[in-house]
Amino acid sequence: MTSTTYGHGVVPGSPEREGADASGTAPVRDRPLLSYRSYIGGEDTAGEGWVYTISSRSLLEDVFSSISLKRELERNPDSPSAEHPYVVGRVAAATTEEIDLSLEAAAQAAPRWAMVPLEQRLELGALFRETLLANRQTFLDMLVAEGHPVKLARWELSCLLEVYCPESIGWYHKRMHSECEYRGRRLISRRAPDGVVCLNPPQNAPAPSAALAVLAMMAGNAVVVRAPRSIPLSTMYVLRDLVAPLLEKIGAPPGTLNVVCSNPRQTMDRWVESPFVDDIFYIGGSEEGMRFQAKAIANGKKPILELAGNDTIAVWKDADLEKAAEAITESFYGSGQICMVPNSVLAHPDIADALIEQIKIKVRGIRPGYPEDENVLLSPVRRSEKFFGLLNQALEGGAELICGGHRMELDGTPSETGVFLEPTVLRVDGLPRARELEVVQKETFFPLIPVVVPEPVPHNEMRELFVDYINSNAYGLRNSLWSGSPRVIDQFVLRVVNGGLLKVNDSHIGFLPYLPSHGGTGLTGGVFGEANYPMLKTSHLQGVSVSAEAISPYKAVFGDDED
Repeated sequence: MTSTTYGHGVVPGSPEREGADASGTAPVRDRPLLSYRSYIGGEDTAGEGWVYTISSRSLLEDVFSSISLKRELERNPDSPSAEHPYVVGRVAAATTEEIDLSLEAAAQAAPRWAMVPLEQRLELGALFRETLLANRQTFLDMLVAEGHPVKLARWELSCLLEVYCPESIGWYHKRMHSECEYRGRRLISRRAPDGVVCLNPPQNAPAPSAALAVLAMMAGNAVVVRAPRSIPLSTMYVLRDLVAPLLEKIGAPPGTLNVVCSNPRQTMDRWVESPFVDDIFYIGGSEEGMRFQAKAIANGKKPILELAGNDTIAVWKDADLEKAAEAITESFYGSGQICMVPNSVLAHPDIADALIEQIKIKVRGIRPGYPEDENVLLSPVRRSEKFFGLLNQALEGGAELICGGHRMELDGTPSETGVFLEPTVLRVDGLPRARELEVVQKETFFPLIPVVVPEPVPHNEMRELFVDYINSNAYGLRNSLWSGSPRVIDQFVLRVVNGGLLKVNDSHIGFLPYLPSHGGTGLTGGVFGEANYPMLKTSHLQGVSVSAEAISPYKAVFGDDED
């Protein structure tokens, strides 16, 4: 019988550290299996069957055994194969009844939690940050086990540490509640919680995205989070092991947090149709997101969309080219399977050749390997057919291949069967030609970036071209500018209105206090798209006037002057 640990378990390491048997027989694990049930109304509930997480390292060490193991456990969730060291942990699959119960539990908790003073709710953010730091290594191990290179896992952790740092929480406090005195009245501008917020995190970064639910709870909402069925373990760990005990500590009512691992379509349909739900935080692709937006609005729900990005890095002729190239290679982190990495470069024609040379130099440091390797930034790409389709379409459309364009093995050797893709750079001359290529038009989600070089025009016209190019992007997550000219920088800051974040002479993907970590315009955020501060997005603005003494309503309307 499988030994289990429910919550607060130890994340297993690689098979090498667990003593895997090289003979091919499945060794018996020497530690309890980390397991999670659905978490509803402050209780762990049974669920129906199990969803297993297989170590990402196993796909690189022994693809056949890894796939066979996963298939066996999918067919028979109680199989003895669960003892294999490649198995990281498991999460109970929620039943339809449990999905409904989680919404009811949230609806019961929401009004009670909303009555808790803002200052007390804000403590949750500070406590969560402390808990993340105290459990830093387990958090990182969990992400690495799910396939995140450890360097990027630290970057994801840095996002949460900035989001919940004292500076950011103080900034939120000021925007959630402000007061002033006016003619004997206390005037209050405050944000009230929307009620029940449901969150659907993505498969590529479920745990860090699910952790944004803490902000919704700080706003006074009760939340229901769907842990993705394909990769639920880290989400359950963060919310069940780290966040749930904190809610108990500060006296939140049961049902303030609920987490289920469930089928996406079934769950989303029930959320949209439920009378208990107020907001739905949807993270996913743009096409699906736009369809969901229409359905949510038609059913009276507030859609909060975090969709695809197609970010641009603009490099002006006086830029620091070495550092700009360094920022551009962020496009290849995680093999481009991160929504907020750069997707295209707009290079001033005067420096395009020199910039491309710098990019080629920086690309050499982006390599594949096991996710726990400190020097690895690439992730496996399991479905690469579309990558080659995009690449071939671009080359047929006149783009020039600068580097990359092949599959490769774990050690970087080119191979037709490799599970990694080489960092690939294209050059596209002319804005009209660039706009015709899908690799420029849309988010690619691959280690593939085009460098677009406009036709030479006078200085002022070139600045107009740059601004118009960025503002006309159908997507709008992040944009970056590299320039040494204060005048050019001022013009960009004033006139670039597309996107939720604009960064100048800085990392494109780095996080900072005060500023948003997510959110954008157009196909990134939908019709209500903007910089996404989840605490503000899941609340609504109210104005309040309180008079210490009774005031004549007639005089309040018409004043003292009878004339």
